[in-house]
Amino acid sequence: MFESNFDSLPTIQQIRELALLAEQFDLTYNIHLPIDISISDSNASVRRSAVDTLKRIIGLTSYLSPSTYTLHISYDEDSRDKESVNRWQELVYKSVDELLRTGIQNQTISVETLSYPFDWLEEIIKTFRLSVCIDIGHLLVNGFDVKKVFDKHSGNTSIIHLHGVENKKDHVSLNMLPLEQMDQIIGILKRYYGVVSLEVFSFENLTTSLTFLEKYWKNSDI
Repeated sequence: MFESNFDSLPTIQQIRELALLAEQFDLTYNIHLPIDISISDSNASVRRSAVDTLKRIIGLTSYLSPSTYTLHISYDEDSRDKESVNRWQELVYKSVDELLRTGIQNQTISVETLSYPFDWLEEIIKTFRLSVCIDIGHLLVNGFDVKKVFDKHSGNTSIIHLHGVENKKDHVSLNMLPLEQMDQIIGILKRYYGVVSLEVFSFENLTTSLTFLEKYWKNSDI
């Protein structure tokens, strides 16, 4: 659910149908909360609206008993100086506090790695006992050390987003990744026992990613 407008959300009937499919085929779901809203906006009314939207969507999809709700916390400031980051952290803190006051279970919210250093959010995650969504593609495309992030947060990671990167473009097929990066990723996956989501947005990229992953997994000596 990358968009929050009404037409992009499933209906109650569709939610019920998804629940029946889960029961019939032994499926589980994870929910990606919208990315077109901001809980860190400098405008208080925008933040309140974002939190209200999150509450509504979590309530709508709770019937599916999702493994996690992945939260996309954007950083939209022009500056990355300490003062700007501190101000942003304060706004995020207030919004997360408001969101959790409704009784939502802390650990069901997984905070996603994005384009900024993830340690900016570590204290908030620790304070509110949230979980982590390690988006490997985001880490790669932004030049972060994937293994370092995983080693630090593996015990609190509820989901991994996996996708390829090519020419600074992410969310492409895994077969676009260099083999040395796949070695590192396979090493991480073999140490991880939680949910992995192949976050590619076409059937072709999905099938090529699954084929590549299966082949590389079998041939890996890690």
